[in-house]
Amino acid sequence: MKKLTLHIKGMTCKSCEILIKDELEEHKGVQNIVVSQPEGKVILEFDSTIISEESIKEIIKKEGFVV
Repeated sequence: MKKLTLHIKGMTCKSCEILIKDELEEHKGVQNIVVSQPEGKVILEFDSTIISEESIKEIIKKEGFVV
């Protein structure tokens, strides 16, 4: 498992945290997701044999956030 920290722009409230976390949880290979709107960060672990870092970024971007 690889650990990944992403800086996210565009999160404005708790609902943004929930949206990002829910979307990421739907994908295999992603776990231990922590989303912090005040810090503008997503910290997670992922299995690079199942999902790529770029795919994770695209999931977040599709929800309207800047990674």
